[in-house]
Amino acid sequence: MFSTYAEDLKDMLNAYIAFIHEKWPGLVKMVRHPKQLGLAVARVSGWEVATGDVVAILDAHIEVHVEWAEPLLARIKDNRTLVLSPVFDNVKYDNLEVIPYIAAADGFDWDLSCRYETFRPEWYKLNDPSQPGKSPSVMGILVVDRLFFGEIGLLDKGMKVYGGENVELGIRVWSCGGSIEVVPCSKIAHIERAHKPYQRDLRDTMLRNALRVAEVWMDEYKSNVNVAWNIPIKDHGIDIGDISERKQLRERLKCKPFKWYLDNVYPALEPHTGRIAYGTISNDLKRDLCLDQGTIPGNLPIIYGCHTHAPQRCNFYSSGQIHIGNLVSHRSESQRCLVELGVGQLPGLYDCTEAQSKNFHMLWDFKQGQAIKNRGTNRCLEINIGQGSSYQLVMRECSGQHWTIQHKIRDF
Repeated sequence: MFSTYAEDLKDMLNAYIAFIHEKWPGLVKMVRHPKQLGLAVARVSGWEVATGDVVAILDAHIEVHVEWAEPLLARIKDNRTLVLSPVFDNVKYDNLEVIPYIAAADGFDWDLSCRYETFRPEWYKLNDPSQPGKSPSVMGILVVDRLFFGEIGLLDKGMKVYGGENVELGIRVWSCGGSIEVVPCSKIAHIERAHKPYQRDLRDTMLRNALRVAEVWMDEYKSNVNVAWNIPIKDHGIDIGDISERKQLRERLKCKPFKWYLDNVYPALEPHTGRIAYGTISNDLKRDLCLDQGTIPGNLPIIYGCHTHAPQRCNFYSSGQIHIGNLVSHRSESQRCLVELGVGQLPGLYDCTEAQSKNFHMLWDFKQGQAIKNRGTNRCLEINIGQGSSYQLVMRECSGQHWTIQHKIRDF
């Protein structure tokens, strides 16, 4: 794929390929598309013309280290159902300085953005950093048995432009009979670009692709993707394309449910069961003001002009907990609970584990369009109007103020 600003590279690339063919006829095949078809389609089209036993899918903006391939080939020789990733060293785009990275697993958040994280505990017990480590997902650069890659379903060609195709592959490989490893003895150097060249704003495409992954593979946990992007469960108006072929693939391969993946492959991912509603919470007294986590660090929630971004993302659970702040994707991360301290007029916002240990009142009765009342004190969360029409969150005897949360998962 070439963007419009890189037209001058076409002639240079053609000349380079011609030079290679003079020395090694047929060694390199080049596939060129007349229009942008997206990362997944481009990579599959390369696989379609490949003839080797093993294929490597690489970004253009990488360099490989010496003897990077041998450790990967040895693993595939032992087990053809492995999808493998080398370790990425980071190359600064502005000065090409190489920053060595240690081996780590490839994971993701519920919005399907990628992240590095630790391997499972059993890897560290080996006390041998050269050993491959199991990984829930893959960053996008991978090496795999060519025929197995076809059997497992390649990449989802229904993905547009960029984003989500690597997470979809990770879930599918594990659920449908394969596994993913990061191989520490194989290293490449990856130039982290200043921006993605595919389009100016990737948000809409990445959201669309994430919803596509969720609908095909995540079963009853798919709402977590909607929550992470703060869009409705239903009637969100986003066309994810035809997914019938991917659902048929899942059935044909007899893939395990997503719960199996969470329990056995990615137990660090927080499942968020019991959520009733999510999004911004506003008061009928002043609808353009929303609950906000306030200054961080700090433990004082505030009422602030609605903007729907991370500091105002709330989650209400059947347990009665109300979390304020961006969706926590992993069990190891802190979730912050709205609490009634039991003294004074101000509410608090504390790490839920800390709030429980300190016996703060952290359970609330809340029905859509009605009061938010603390179960322990029977006081309500309300807005107090101060001097100069200033507004403040307070805890006090209920006066009939009503609150509304943005998105419902079920009636409450």
